[in-house]
Amino acid sequence: MAAEAPYHIGVITGTVSQSEDGLRGAEEAIKLYGAADKGGEIVHVTYPDNFMQEMETTISQMVSLADDPKMKAIVVGEAIPGTVEAFRRIREKRPDILLLANSPHEDPEMIGEVSDLVVNPDSIARGYLIVKAAKEMGANKFMHISFPRHMSYELLSKRRNVMKVAANDLGMEFIEMTAPDPVSDVGVAGAQQYILEQVPNWIKKYGDKTAFFATNDAHTEPLLKRVAEQGGYFVEADLPSPTMGYPGALGIQFSEDEKGNWPKILEKVEKTVGEKGGAGRMGTWAYSYNFSVTVSLVDLAKEVVEGKAQIDDFDALKEVLAKNTPGAQWNGSNYVDVRGVEKENFYLLYQDTYVLGNGYLKMTELEVPEKYFSIK
Repeated sequence: MAAEAPYHIGVITGTVSQSEDGLRGAEEAIKLYGAADKGGEIVHVTYPDNFMQEMETTISQMVSLADDPKMKAIVVGEAIPGTVEAFRRIREKRPDILLLANSPHEDPEMIGEVSDLVVNPDSIARGYLIVKAAKEMGANKFMHISFPRHMSYELLSKRRNVMKVAANDLGMEFIEMTAPDPVSDVGVAGAQQYILEQVPNWIKKYGDKTAFFATNDAHTEPLLKRVAEQGGYFVEADLPSPTMGYPGALGIQFSEDEKGNWPKILEKVEKTVGEKGGAGRMGTWAYSYNFSVTVSLVDLAKEVVEGKAQIDDFDALKEVLAKNTPGAQWNGSNYVDVRGVEKENFYLLYQDTYVLGNGYLKMTELEVPEKYFSIK
């Protein structure tokens, strides 16, 4: 029998139906460090699918991890509503436990106060970098597709404004397009049908040197389908991954042994995109954000528990991300709140853009001009 692990790390994710990539990240951590009930380090729990209705269940599941005397760190793969309250209760009970949160759904100030480390995809830097990548890929126009509900969210409207200024600065025409909201009366099917019907018209009107970006995942799949067939460019999705939109758009299926194996997934997507004529015009991140970050936060927590790193060391964070995403580069910056205060324990992250058929664009090596971060 192997010796019992000296400490435990809790990992909380959604289920396979709600957030498969985060769940696969937890499974990867178990593969690497063993399940606690078998003498390993990882205790994995999932929150309910309808977490908004079952918030108390979610909170009590998170807090129950603190009952384990060996628990040294808790990683929340997607910090859904209720995480702030759960972290508060854990702090009262066990102030020695490290608390790490990814992609918070709650107020940035509040989650930042109760966490040791918070990470989130970097919408603002990407507002510039996605447009810059589109230009490097060959586009001369940039279309932003959204709807009023999304544009009422501060970060999404801010990113749109950054994209507009970036397009103007780079000599590209910026086109703002409104499409049906998938949660409106038309539903997901109606919203997707609209995109399928309109993309050929948009390409006819604006030309095949137009790059398309949609703020909503449901719009991404039909957009990819039509861009592959008709022309135009697609840099990356709102939250990019080779499994975001591409499988449904291009009829790609993955075997059980391919799930969670990102190099294999990327290879399959790249081959199909090439066969459909989309090589050089369509991109993604090579590794899923939620998968990579879930595993990497476990790795960082381990290093901190073992005294090898500080929790807010950005270089240590980049190192564990690089370890878990061979070949891909990461960059980012500290989150700056509405008052202009930089948060030491809150990082915004992005991965290099991978153009299918052409490889990495090296966007992580570019310095995003300071002016874009102050656009409201």
